[in-house]
Amino acid sequence: MIDIKILRYFLALAKEESITAAANHLHLTQPTLSRQLMELEQTLGTPLFIRGSRRITLTDEGIRLRKRAEEILELVHKTEEEFQAPNESIGGDIYIGCGETDAMKLVVNVIKSMQDVYPHIRIHIYSGNANDVTERIDKGLLDFGVLIEPTHLTKYESLCLPQQDTWGVLMRKDCALANLEVISPSDLWSLPLIVSQQKYVSDSIEQWFKRNYDKLNIIATYNLIFNAALMVEQHIGYALCLDKLINTAGDNPLCFKPLYPKLKVDVNIVWKKYHVFSKAAELFLKQLKKHF
Repeated sequence: MIDIKILRYFLALAKEESITAAANHLHLTQPTLSRQLMELEQTLGTPLFIRGSRRITLTDEGIRLRKRAEEILELVHKTEEEFQAPNESIGGDIYIGCGETDAMKLVVNVIKSMQDVYPHIRIHIYSGNANDVTERIDKGLLDFGVLIEPTHLTKYESLCLPQQDTWGVLMRKDCALANLEVISPSDLWSLPLIVSQQKYVSDSIEQWFKRNYDKLNIIATYNLIFNAALMVEQHIGYALCLDKLINTAGDNPLCFKPLYPKLKVDVNIVWKKYHVFSKAAELFLKQLKKHF
């Protein structure tokens, strides 16, 4: 059985890359830290460190353990905060994961109205695509997730937000397509495309195109649209994305054109079935149901 304390030691060395620096940070002697970490390697039955002459780095197994250790300690921290929340007033932490969607404004409005009444509640936002968010919900690291369809909702409880997102193409204002009001599949067949990495999104776009993805000229993928927008700005390609995520007003060189036939998607806020909520998260859920 691995002690939480040892995981903290492991992460300290992974960060400092030096026994001396990690021991100083942890207020331990170097022999004590070395012994503890060697025992961790023996417990797991695999080397975790590559001990070089100048610095210590992680093996592949060490990298895998670092990710898992960070998740474990984050969950421990979340649990401690829930139980340390004062009983006399509602406070504490709510953890929300979200994809890129303009509908997040609706959730933010609920947060604002709740914090006006309960100022001791703290909100922690994690941004990522649906794969990232659902993984963290499943591990208990997030209380709620804001997900854009298509996504599998069968293992979650969910509320559909009263706003849909619109798919379209992000492009430069000086390109030929910018003169069109809407973009049809034939307009994009031969153009360099930048598309989402998510499989469910790919399936939906593929259905809209009515042709296989491998027949399209896909030159790049993204998980968050900001960096894809930089590629569009540099004439690298055209990004298939949702509306209202990139500011295209004024002197911005980019514009957004909706797809035709229209492709609109629902946005859901989800939570794990049978999840045990903190007082703060339970209150937030009640507010969500009241609003939506």
